[in-house]
Parts: sequence; C-alpha cells; structure tokens
Amino acid sequence: QVQLVESGGGLVQAGGSLRLSCAASGRTLSFNTMGWFRQAPGKEREFVAARTWNSIYYADSVKGRFTISRDGVKNTIYLQMNSLKSEDTARYYCAARDAGYSEGAIYDYWGQGTQVTVSS
Repeated sequence: QVQLVESGGGLVQAGGSLRLSCAASGRTLSFNTMGWFRQAPGKEREFVAARTWNSIYYADSVKGRFTISRDGVKNTIYLQMNSLKSEDTARYYCAARDAGYSEGAIYDYWGQGTQVTVSS
C-alpha cells in the first residue's frame, strides 16, 4: 500500500529555482533508493537524480544545478532545482525501490508526478 506523492512544481522563469518534495507513506522502513525522473511531451522518461544511503547520482544535464536530498526519518526526498532552463520543462516523477542504485534499474513505486514549466 505504498504511495509516493510529489509536490512543489509550478511555473518559473528561466534562471529561477524550485524545490520539489516527495513523501512516501504506507510502510515503516525506508527505501534503499529513491530518485527523480522527468518526462517532457513527446519524449521518453529521463533519469534525473537518485539517492541511496551512501551515494548520490545525477544526470549530466542537471549536474551542478540540481541537488537531491533525503530525510530518512520522514521517508521523504527533495529536489532543489536552481538555474532552471527551458529544457527542464517536464513532468517530474518520484520513484523508489528496495534495492540499491543501478543504471537502468526498474523502480518498484512511482508517484503521479508534478509539472515544472520554465518560461524563457
């Protein structure tokens, strides 16, 4: 009965910032890996960032601009997005899995997403 709920999306001008949140509920233990993906219209879903207890991973396109953080007690992750560009416009999804991070791995749980639109 796990649920992931994203929040914090919205409309922002290029160069601005947004902070996304994802709260997990329905379980007492924290996930091994939690992360963020995004999908723009007409494009495939794209990996953005992931956080385990020991490591952090970022897509090259957001490295240096986005920061992922995790609150294990609350089973919540955040995505601080700075210096936003028009190409960052997409629906952002929170995801989680009980195994460690692995490129291309399948995530077990997904949220409904939150829209981020960057105007230029």
